[in-house]
Order: sequence, then structure tokens, then C-alpha cells
Amino acid sequence: MATPVHSMIRVLNEARSLDFYARAFGLEIADRIPFSDFALIYLRHRSSPFELELTVNFDRKEPYAPGDGYGHLAVVVDDVDSEHARFVRENLNPGPLRDFRHDGTTLARFFFVSDPDGYKIEVIQRGGRFG
Repeated sequence: MATPVHSMIRVLNEARSLDFYARAFGLEIADRIPFSDFALIYLRHRSSPFELELTVNFDRKEPYAPGDGYGHLAVVVDDVDSEHARFVRENLNPGPLRDFRHDGTTLARFFFVSDPDGYKIEVIQRGGRFG
């Protein structure tokens, strides 16, 4: 059986991305592996072994385009309302809170935020299928 270990995204500015992921989601550097022309930075939250791998190509000058195939990463939180308010206070520019319903039942309460490179992250209220 396969076990998911990480998801990778390319970022333009290492310091800006590290600041965003630390402030927004409490992700900390688990490992940083420098090469001559790029670096791999593995970020992890203390609650999960799953990592976000940031790839920084040192010679890259232009922002990456996430493309039309990328969707989003998702995280769950205990209190989506207070997290949304915190994101506003931190000037992280969250989108509006949404109540996603099907047949009159709430499936999820969430908001989206974009990281400095334009990658979307969905912040979901813990509960239901998002346990």
C-alpha cells in the first residue's frame, strides 16, 4: 500500500514563501537540501507527517504559472471563522467564507487563500468528511 509523503510546488522567492506558509499554516522547515542551482525545502506541521516540498530554482526570474490543471491544496482547522479573521489580521488576503451546501445540508465551510506564487489553498472547517 502506498503512503502519501509530500506534494511539491515551485516557488520564486524562498523567504517570501517560507514566511507565508509559517504564518498561514504553522509549517516549519523539516529539511532543506541545497544543490548548486536549486534547493528543496520540505515543510511540515507538527500534527502530520505529510510534507509540502518547495522547489526553488535559483536562476528563475519570472513567476511560475500554476496552469489550468492545478486545483488546490487543502487543510482543516478547528475554527474556520477565527482562522479567517486571523488571516485578515495577518494581511494574508483570504477569500470570503463559503458555506458549501448540497440538498440543504452543509458539506463544508471554507475559504481559499493564495500563496505568494498564486497557488490556491482551501481552509476547511474540521468535521464531517473532513474529520
